[in-house]
Amino acid sequence: MAYYHKLGDLPAKRHIQFRQPDGSLYFEELVSSKGFSGIYSNLYHINAPTRIKELGPVETFGTNTIDDYPLKNVHLKTSDVESTGADFLEARKPLMMNGDVVISICNPTNKSMDYYYKNGEADEVIFVHEGNGTLYSQFGKLKILKGDYIVIPRTTIFRIEWDDTPVRLQITEVTAPVETVKRYRNELGQLLEHSPYCERDIRPPEELEVETEKGEYLVKIKKNGNLYHYLYEHSPLDIIGWDGFLYPYALSIYDFEPITGRIHQPPPVHQTFQAHNLVICSFVPRLFDYHPESIPAPYNHSNIDSDEVLYYVDGNFMSRKGIDRGSFTLHPGGIPHGPHPGTVEKSIGARETKEYAVMIDTFRPLMLTEEALEYVDDNYPMSWSE
Repeated sequence: MAYYHKLGDLPAKRHIQFRQPDGSLYFEELVSSKGFSGIYSNLYHINAPTRIKELGPVETFGTNTIDDYPLKNVHLKTSDVESTGADFLEARKPLMMNGDVVISICNPTNKSMDYYYKNGEADEVIFVHEGNGTLYSQFGKLKILKGDYIVIPRTTIFRIEWDDTPVRLQITEVTAPVETVKRYRNELGQLLEHSPYCERDIRPPEELEVETEKGEYLVKIKKNGNLYHYLYEHSPLDIIGWDGFLYPYALSIYDFEPITGRIHQPPPVHQTFQAHNLVICSFVPRLFDYHPESIPAPYNHSNIDSDEVLYYVDGNFMSRKGIDRGSFTLHPGGIPHGPHPGTVEKSIGARETKEYAVMIDTFRPLMLTEEALEYVDDNYPMSWSE
């Protein structure tokens, strides 16, 4: 949930006549979540959004999990992976998943898309580790910058144009709506004073990109492990106006304000987003605890109800050894994890950390995919031995 926003031309009320210059009606489309009880937006099309020119082929777009993978802490050494494929969809490499979420890396070499994409079954949170570009959707143009979380509600039709620099993405697909943190909102949805970010930090689409030309426009729709090809004779970006609460937006990890205290703060203070059965957190540079006997390094922790994924972005990861930017760790529920030997004593007296990392905690077990196996660090489970 972001906040109310609008762009372009709108009628005075919803569901009333709104006519084009030639006298015909614009085509209103309600895009809603949770049936009719969640957030929504109303869009006004030049062409009927239901009109299809051709139904194209169906591509398999799924992955297989390793159901009998041993219960152990996992390090995926993906830091040296320069490219995972050419195309934005082809380059997606799922590494972990369950019924609620798919966690992937995506390092495409192609900087443009000659089609549009719609995820018909999941919200997407794209973390931009490296790269800058522009997202074009029915809701308008959204500038993408390094360090951004791009939150894209399901059914949003979009394409991304990247600048001519390397692109490294971490993508989280979530089957439930991705929202700002409930405990940081008042009863009307406004972010409270103690929230680590506020509405000023959330960047909605800036201007409409109205495409009126006829032609052939391909939309690839992800649903049920497949990519369905829909061919239209008009652009899906034919919106002349919209308003509502549902739209893609950006929030930079660099705008997340850390919460600190006299002693070590628990991971919920880093929470950035919530969804059913998972949370997404941001670790950012911050001052360490200021109790005279504080221990900055995190304490050992047994996950009873969740699996913990950390994606290491930048900086010095003071509680871990052998981890580099672009690595993943998975610490599954059922066994403890904690700082590596020597890092606790080393942290005492330190005043600050410069680390950046994205954490995803799931409340159902994650399974590794077949694609993840090539990155597994076999030595990681024994790395706590002296």
